[in-house]
Amino acid sequence: MITMAREVSAEGRLITVILFSVLIAVTLGITIWASRQTKSATDFHSGGRGFSGIQNGFAIGGDYMSAASFLGIAGMIALYGYDSFLYSIGFLVAWLVALLLVAELLRNSGRFTMADVVSYRMKQRPVRTAASVSTLTVSIFYLLAQMVGAGALVALLLGISPGETYLGMSADVAKIVGIVTVGLLMIVYVSFGGMKGTTWVQIVKAVMLMTGAAMLCLLVLSIYNFNFGALMDDAAKASGVGDAFLEPGQRYGVEVAGDAWQTMVNKLDLISLGLALVLGTAGLPHILIRFYTVPDSKAARKSVNWGIGLIGTFYLFTLILGFGAAALVGKEAITTQDAAGNAAAPQLAEEVGIHFGGDFLGAVLLALIAAVAFATILSTVAGLTIASSSSLAHDFYNSVLRRGKASEQEEVKVARFAAIGVGVVAIVLAIFAQSLNVAFLVALAFAIAASANLPTIVLSLFWKRFNTAGAVAGIYGGLISAVGLVFFSPVVSGKLNADGESASLFPKGVDFAWFPLENPGLVSIPVGLLCAIIGTLLSKEKDDVKFARLQVRALTGAGAERAAKD
Repeated sequence: MITMAREVSAEGRLITVILFSVLIAVTLGITIWASRQTKSATDFHSGGRGFSGIQNGFAIGGDYMSAASFLGIAGMIALYGYDSFLYSIGFLVAWLVALLLVAELLRNSGRFTMADVVSYRMKQRPVRTAASVSTLTVSIFYLLAQMVGAGALVALLLGISPGETYLGMSADVAKIVGIVTVGLLMIVYVSFGGMKGTTWVQIVKAVMLMTGAAMLCLLVLSIYNFNFGALMDDAAKASGVGDAFLEPGQRYGVEVAGDAWQTMVNKLDLISLGLALVLGTAGLPHILIRFYTVPDSKAARKSVNWGIGLIGTFYLFTLILGFGAAALVGKEAITTQDAAGNAAAPQLAEEVGIHFGGDFLGAVLLALIAAVAFATILSTVAGLTIASSSSLAHDFYNSVLRRGKASEQEEVKVARFAAIGVGVVAIVLAIFAQSLNVAFLVALAFAIAASANLPTIVLSLFWKRFNTAGAVAGIYGGLISAVGLVFFSPVVSGKLNADGESASLFPKGVDFAWFPLENPGLVSIPVGLLCAIIGTLLSKEKDDVKFARLQVRALTGAGAERAAKD
């Protein structure tokens, strides 16, 4: 086990630069090719609905297995052990909700965005406006996680630890450079390649990620003669807390002696996180739009099945990566490089390489795994950005501002400008969120999606009485409650780490937190559902004929191409 962050040699930096240059060149090549194939709004928003179930399954995996999975979860398992595996389980189980409740029905009922389904039997403008606001908010939170991970990754690859400089850059400046680089690349991918380019980037990334993670896991296990128990024992010994590392209570549901209130808050926070993780996927805009890229509902089901297989396998890998980092890298080295643990997986790759072949192989493996992580970040931010830009262009600009009269070329042009705007906002906000673990940030995005989007989608598909007032109240009620509670929670202010430094967005000394839970899902998800039900019951609007048409469309897919025009 090492106890200090290793310095990256000039040779290691050269390997890293070469690999990253190749990666960026390949993905930009895909984008240029896709830009020549993108001729209509359908091509830009949904890739012409021409991807097979297997292709879309890999793209779903590429979209979903984000920096939160590869960097954040591995880092949290390395630092907190058993408790952090909750993220892997929660993210995986969430796919059952998506598969059983929304995947096939959403594909059959909509055209480009979730608003196509929600607004079908309602007044278009208020519902589509609300859906656009929700999509943008969820995507921004998710984007923050990916870009924070990019910052941590660049600082590690350049070998810059706190207090050191390289090429005139401090560790903090290097992280900002990484964030800006990812932001600019995602703007290029989406603006030029649209959904076709984004999907192929995600497919390539999924193959790279599964291959890289599998290789690293095999190398880690081989060190322990494929005895996972021995790996766990070493991880527990290196953690500093012994066998407690392998038991619940290191991060969530912690029992505080003599403080019944804090103990209860900790346990409720665990329940809240679990709810957000399990219910959030079915409301994530960048996942929902993936169902529109296949030609029919059968392909949608097949793509989800392939996605679940890939994602489930990968989350088993995170367990090995996390415990491997704890055992072979060590908590001190992990937190020295990045306090939130976001660089644990690349650090593990370097340590494993040194174990088998010295510093050169360590540099090669570090560069390879870091390139995979960077590809992971790029594909996910591209998916999030296209979800946001499509919603702004298709739902808000065309349907609300232009009342459906904008041409396809005009809509695509607006979507490209929207991608630039979303990218700039994400870059600025990510610079201020660098102290937070990326998996944790994604959990907040899941809570907002589960609160604002999922109740409205489910009620639109299954409740005949549901109407415009209910949809608008549900989206805004869930959105405002989730974001508001996060703002007044320890995530934003008042939380200190073990060293007495701020672990919140605001610096030490600023404390306006009154909501005790770090994840708002336990409160905001019921609020969103309740607002949708109350709003519906307070309005007399009802359209049984359109609900019947929606049921036929959801079950058969008949007329889906016209979903946004009816």
